[in-house]
Amino acid sequence: MSRVYANSLRQLKAAGLRPTRQRLALAKLLLENGPRHLTAEELFQEARQAGIPVSLATVYNTLHQFTGAGLLIEVVVGSGQSYFDTNPTSHWHYFDKSTGEIVDVPEQAIEFAKLPDPPPGKVIERIDVVVRIRDADGVRRRGSSDESGGSDPD
Repeated sequence: MSRVYANSLRQLKAAGLRPTRQRLALAKLLLENGPRHLTAEELFQEARQAGIPVSLATVYNTLHQFTGAGLLIEVVVGSGQSYFDTNPTSHWHYFDKSTGEIVDVPEQAIEFAKLPDPPPGKVIERIDVVVRIRDADGVRRRGSSDESGGSDPD
């Protein structure tokens, strides 16, 4: 493979994934541009703009394979709405429903005083926290579904 894909090749092999052309190309787009959050549709558009011949189904499959291998984490922000985070370490997020933007919460901003004991025979694998935010002025923007402008129960 070309030296252009050397870092992606190394990451895929270390994660135990076979480095197909499509995986290498998507890994390069995802993992070599610093930490970020994106949807499958956004990655699909980036791939198309980069001239990578890939279907949306392949993008979804690849994102889930990368997540299963520990290269990404999936952040579910609502029913059927997920972002993929290129920082797979344990951390938390703000989700702005009015803009659809997701950003990291500073590490020191959340403290857990006590966690419940898991059921017998289980261990806590990770804790997911998504803090849903909106503009203080209450103006509704793209992606918002709460007509009253109040808090969303999910």
